[in-house]
Amino acid sequence: MKKSWVVLLLFFSLKGYPQDISKADSVEKSGLIEKLFDFADNTVDLISGEKWSFIPAVVYSPETSLGLGVRAIRIFRHKDAPDDLLRPSSLPITFLYTLNNQTIVTTELDLWMNENREYLNARIELTNYPFKFYGIGNELDASNEEFYSTRYAYFHLNYERKIAKGIYLGPRYEFRIDDIYKKEPGGILDTDQVAGSNGQRLSGLGMVMNYDTRENIFQPSSGWYNRLSWMGFHDFLGSNFTFNQYSLDLRKYLNPFKNQVLALQSYWSFTTGNPPFQHVSLIGGSDLMRGYFEGRYRDRHAVVHQAEYRLPIYRNFGMVFFGSAGQVANTPRQFGLGRMKYGAGFGFRYKLNPEGLNVRIDVAFGDQRAFYFGLNEVL
Repeated sequence: MKKSWVVLLLFFSLKGYPQDISKADSVEKSGLIEKLFDFADNTVDLISGEKWSFIPAVVYSPETSLGLGVRAIRIFRHKDAPDDLLRPSSLPITFLYTLNNQTIVTTELDLWMNENREYLNARIELTNYPFKFYGIGNELDASNEEFYSTRYAYFHLNYERKIAKGIYLGPRYEFRIDDIYKKEPGGILDTDQVAGSNGQRLSGLGMVMNYDTRENIFQPSSGWYNRLSWMGFHDFLGSNFTFNQYSLDLRKYLNPFKNQVLALQSYWSFTTGNPPFQHVSLIGGSDLMRGYFEGRYRDRHAVVHQAEYRLPIYRNFGMVFFGSAGQVANTPRQFGLGRMKYGAGFGFRYKLNPEGLNVRIDVAFGDQRAFYFGLNEVL
């Protein structure tokens, strides 16, 4: 936990000092806590311009260790509708270098248009990524761990249009190319025991349908966010692996008490055909089962259930408590309660802007104690 607090302190210390200092008598009245929160709020205002905000990019997770870089982010609304009729769009651009010798460059556009009747999402990643692989299956010993390094480029484009109240439907395209340039001699990848051990080139088309009734896309307190997707990767599209992947992501947001939120998720992933090991269903990481290394368990199919309880503490500061259960399987018939892996933890939140964009730090317990530091909520 010590490392996480170092990252948190670094985040605030790098922002600089506020331009206006309260008078001594007001500081005495407000006390140390008020002074600290005033400092944090004024610092966020200082680095936030009318269009772009520039902040140090600081991340921490078991997959990356400590990552440092820079992030530029713009929160805006498309000009074709009044602010109160249109959801906010976002455009973050991030460069990171991690203590695991990973270099990560990403940008992602979330664009809401035409009074929320149209939605466009596009993402580009360029990455040099040393990583870990444990094999395929739901019962894998930690001693299976082997290291490999890959350079990959990834792109996706997703367009959705509203076809009924809360329902959006549209096509999706994905492309990814990997060059695995380093493997452990004699390991699973080095001896070609799994598909994709020599890299991959994936190109696929699919469809996405969303049912979205959230009242706020950054900090929903009510409504549903349900997503059903299918992706088909085929040689006629330029892919050197042929497979299909189906996923169902069900999320419900409840408001049991004033300003408190219970977020629930049930996620299912199914893969058919001949997928590479990098693209099968998996659990672990900052999104699916915190407390487990990303891809710690992977197979053709996966299921994860998660819950998170969010409550405000003071001003822009809040806390969350979360739990998860999940497993992977070679066939759906293998799913069973006795095969579940479990995780839980708690975290802290600081709201950066009125839209609800959060800085988050999480402490999770699964098959390891893990720390996560980043932006946005998990669920």
